Amino acid sequence: MAKIRDPEAPRPEGTIMNPVRGEAAHSNTNNTMPRSLDSAFHRFGTTAAKNVAAMVLDQSAKPSTQLTYGKLHSRAGKVAHMLLTKTVQINKDGTKNCMCKPGDRVALIYPNTQPLHFLAAFYGCLQAGVIPVPVEMPSSKREAGIAQLGFLLGNCGVKVALTSESCYKGLPKKVNTSSVFSAPSGSTSLTGAANEIVDFRGWPRLWWAVTEHMYTTGNDGTVKGVCVTRQAVFAHCRALTTAMEYKEDETMVCVVDFKREVGLWHAILASVFNGMRVIFVPYSLMKMNPATWMHMVSKYQATTALVKSRDLHWALLATRDHKDISLSSLRTLLVADGANPWSLSSCDAFAAAFSPAPYNLRPDAMCPCAGSSETGTISIRRRGNAQLGSQSGRGVLSMSALSHCVVRVDQENSLTSLTLQDAGQIVAGAVVVVTAIDGSNRLCQADEIGEICVSANSTAQLYWALDGQTQHTFKVEPIGEYGKPIGAVRYVRSGLIGFMGPDGMVFVVARRQSLLAVSGRYHSADDIIATVLAVEPMKFVYRGRICVFSTSVLRDERIVIVAEQKPNCSEEEAFDWITRVLRAIDTIHQVGIYCCALVPANHLPKTPLGGVHVSETKQRFENGDLHPSTLLMCPHNCVLNLPKPRERQADVGPAAMFVGNIVQGVRIAVAKGRNIDDEPSLPLLECLRSRAQTSPDHRILTLVTAKNAEQDTATCATLLKRAERIAGLLTDRARLSRGDHVALIFPPSIDLVAAFFGCLSAGLVPVCIRPPVASDLNTTLGPIRMMVDMSKAVAILAPANVSKLLKSKEAAHSIDSNAWPMILDLEDAPSSWRRKNTVASDTTTSGSSGAASKDEICYLDFSINSSGQLQGSSMSEASAITVCKSVKVSSELYPSRHVVVCAPPYSGISLVLWCLSSVYSGHHTTLIPPSEVDAQPSLFLTTLSNLKVRDAFTTYSTINSCVTQLATSVESLKERGCNLAMLRSCVAIAEERPRIALMNSFCKLFAPLALNNRAISTSFSSRVNAAICMQGASGPEPSTVYVDARALRNDRISLVGKGAPHSVALIESGKLLPGVKIAIANPETRGQCADSHLGEIWVASVHNASPLNRTGGAAFTEEVNADVYNARLTTGDTKTRWARTGYLGFLRQTQSITEHGELHDAVFVVGALNESLVLRGMRYHPAVFTWNHLVVIAAECTGTESDALDLVPAITSAVLEEHHLIVGVVVVVDPGSIRHGPGGEKLRSTIRSLFLEEKLNPIYVAYHM
Repeated sequence: MAKIRDPEAPRPEGTIMNPVRGEAAHSNTNNTMPRSLDSAFHRFGTTAAKNVAAMVLDQSAKPSTQLTYGKLHSRAGKVAHMLLTKTVQINKDGTKNCMCKPGDRVALIYPNTQPLHFLAAFYGCLQAGVIPVPVEMPSSKREAGIAQLGFLLGNCGVKVALTSESCYKGLPKKVNTSSVFSAPSGSTSLTGAANEIVDFRGWPRLWWAVTEHMYTTGNDGTVKGVCVTRQAVFAHCRALTTAMEYKEDETMVCVVDFKREVGLWHAILASVFNGMRVIFVPYSLMKMNPATWMHMVSKYQATTALVKSRDLHWALLATRDHKDISLSSLRTLLVADGANPWSLSSCDAFAAAFSPAPYNLRPDAMCPCAGSSETGTISIRRRGNAQLGSQSGRGVLSMSALSHCVVRVDQENSLTSLTLQDAGQIVAGAVVVVTAIDGSNRLCQADEIGEICVSANSTAQLYWALDGQTQHTFKVEPIGEYGKPIGAVRYVRSGLIGFMGPDGMVFVVARRQSLLAVSGRYHSADDIIATVLAVEPMKFVYRGRICVFSTSVLRDERIVIVAEQKPNCSEEEAFDWITRVLRAIDTIHQVGIYCCALVPANHLPKTPLGGVHVSETKQRFENGDLHPSTLLMCPHNCVLNLPKPRERQADVGPAAMFVGNIVQGVRIAVAKGRNIDDEPSLPLLECLRSRAQTSPDHRILTLVTAKNAEQDTATCATLLKRAERIAGLLTDRARLSRGDHVALIFPPSIDLVAAFFGCLSAGLVPVCIRPPVASDLNTTLGPIRMMVDMSKAVAILAPANVSKLLKSKEAAHSIDSNAWPMILDLEDAPSSWRRKNTVASDTTTSGSSGAASKDEICYLDFSINSSGQLQGSSMSEASAITVCKSVKVSSELYPSRHVVVCAPPYSGISLVLWCLSSVYSGHHTTLIPPSEVDAQPSLFLTTLSNLKVRDAFTTYSTINSCVTQLATSVESLKERGCNLAMLRSCVAIAEERPRIALMNSFCKLFAPLALNNRAISTSFSSRVNAAICMQGASGPEPSTVYVDARALRNDRISLVGKGAPHSVALIESGKLLPGVKIAIANPETRGQCADSHLGEIWVASVHNASPLNRTGGAAFTEEVNADVYNARLTTGDTKTRWARTGYLGFLRQTQSITEHGELHDAVFVVGALNESLVLRGMRYHPAVFTWNHLVVIAAECTGTESDALDLVPAITSAVLEEHHLIVGVVVVVDPGSIRHGPGGEKLRSTIRSLFLEEKLNPIYVAYHM
């Protein structure tokens, strides 16, 4: 799993880079500079009071408002006085304190259209000795990144916010209900009503007053306050003045954000430090007229302009506004993002367009710079200087080499090259080193890129209240050769990735914030965005809005691209564009893309200046809230660190394994339940007749529905009478012969029980079959037809509604009505019937029972497993009696007992509990059809409560319905008197691994109804034995173990602690029933396994089922049946005949004591063999399905269709993380599309067939490339 570096990757070969120094801080101009920023502010506010300090353009591009140095000085003094003298109430008793004290932090919240207000507030804070914290003004409560700004304000201890009247009125507010928090005393209407609070998620409560910190944003969206001292601000202003040659009364045009970094350093600090005039051009105006700033340069003969490369690009496009523009006065065109390699094309194009007449832009005016909030300005390109020179540096570098942190020259027109321009020379008084890109302090070699670190008086000092991050960023000790520090000087990390060129020039290739570390290589998000934009951007991408980030999946970073697509683009065009983008990135960057998603226009979160908010987009993607319109994932191409496929070792023989276990002293995995007495029992029919004579009025069955608590009832006598009526129908009217098979197609009801015993009374073999669903005849009639054919049934007995449905025209479209055997209607049964005692019958019957002997067939049991296979077996009279006896002994079922059964009565233990158990044991059973619970989810729980029953049997499907449908109704159930305190045992009938999460959810959800968390347990059965395990009335509490999922995939059991990584919880599947013996066998060698070793569960019992006796069956079928029903172990207990359940599991002897004083053997079921998938040599339980060797996952989406695509990356990443498998196809379907079996198990084979036949009708199918 470790990331291995490519041995053929280029390695740096240069010498270790020594620190590079900038020019000396002192110069001839320093004597004329002010001694501090406060001194400069006072000087120009008094001696040059009428000089214009700043002006701002309105939306018509006219300088509507201007501020002189005198007014700025006066307003700043008023702000300072207000901050230090205003009082606020701090508690309920009316105590008041000053709103601010020197050293407090004050937030400055102004929009980009109000730089003059910001200027006055900023310098007012400096005059008052408080620390300004400029932050962006949120436009709404849901704006991206608003919570992070709230964290910044809370972390910095901000209690006061300064803003303007118009800004304050536009902020969202809520009513303050606290008497402790109030507005400042004497506040005017500018602060609004006294009981209003500005309402932003995650923000601390602030006192808003109308009237230096900066902040930086991490690559994960975190916002940190960067502290800059007054000495650092002064040193920074001096360095900028020296580099830019600023002079008093010069004019500067500012297009960038004036609240941070380049805009703050030059337009707010350096301009006042030198007494300059600044013209602010709002961003909103730039969007309407991109050439506005050039007109201002021409009109006011500005010497400096602060722009970004996008402003140069926009200005180039606004060709019709280029009249009357002259840029001859422009000494310096400062490009704030000049360190971005992709700004070069805009700079070159602008210089080429505006250098000729009549624009006359100076050839050396273009001035890229580099810097960050932590370091301030690192470098600026100088104008003509005898010592430094005015030349610019350029280089064409290989992007492939750069991804390995190595500088290598490439051909100029190569697709894989990156053309760089220098970001200027190091500022005066600074020392620069380049440290390793991996975050260590090791100095880089000359041809190696790394993080640029600066030591200067102008850098910031720390992150406010974040000592750990301050130590890492602001106190770097570079390590030179031999692992020793190069000196005592501390450096500050800039977050810029680059290298040093000749003559002290700085080259920047990326920002750490946009760096993507993938498989030992580093890629810049800006480089990838440039590649994406190169693939027909104007035709497809909406306004160039693209976001690139990485997300962690399977111990590595994976690249995700999200772009806004233009309206009216078809899905075919989208996928065609995505495919070309992926090819381009693979060709140019040699890196795979994990996911490329397209969202509708204006759907991505925005920053205050209109850019894409990367961290918020990443958060939405990882949380499943992105809602893409088109999506393509390519995990096969980029996930290269999967564990090696498991290689099966040379087989070790079963005898060697068995001997090895004995030598090691390991217990052999075999266990059995308590013994059953061998006393002869009456046949089932005779049990009913006996009870009808001894206790005719004893009620044994009650049917409950949503509309009626006693929809139908049956006593021993009435049940026998109804059974004999049906026997008369079958023998006298239908003329069926003894031993014939009859299909009973009934809904869950007492009529089914009567029909079952009617068949026994007539000497016939019943086959219980689930009736068809009228709304889905095409799907449900097929299995019925298969069961009728396989069972060789000569007649079908059904109630009137089912018989009419089978004969209907709708059913004839699926199954020819003439193809059915004789269909008998229950309504045609005679009113009474009595068996005719003939001589022939007397000589063949055993006490007039339906079965001739206990070894003959009592009934046939059919079911469809989750693989879609029809499974059939036969139960002899002896097996049926024994399984009833086993359940009776285990659950202590006697005539005085009352149980509830809510399960489909067509196969396995469900059929026994519904039809046979009450007759054999004499207890009262309340029957609840599962369909009734689907219609009224509370029916099951309210029945348990009303009847105060102690024992219940149900399925996971019913439990799931209760959990999902009643989650919000627990309190109402409690108010209606629903109480489950009497429930001792609620057994979930299952042929699968226990669903521990569902059981826990059920217990926790209904705990307010006095449900005991130990009442819910599980059982285990299979087609070869209807009752293997069940918790029963007595016995130790079910134990839970935690196994390592990775070992489980390799067919090993490794027990780990709760909460351990990769742990999977397994709960035992109840206690072994009386008369049952199990062993764990290797399914391939058939050797007996040891305790806690994974193998197939084999069972030996009197009530094992038998294979179907199909006349004319092939020899192959008989051989398969013998292998399943009469298997023998090759080692261990080789004499016993076993039945193979087809389920993997293990035995573990626990420390619990059984009722007989012995150690308890716990049975743990892992999963079905025929459901497991062996992929890359490893076994997965339970599996999805495969298609063309690809893993296909079908998931139901309960949300809107717009949420469907959010599931695709979430599912893909989760499977990669948990199972180390790459999903090939994700199919998102509507709720209810995934078919379930009677016990709630998913019918995966059916889903696979529907998918292959294109009948699944999915919302979305994602094919991963």
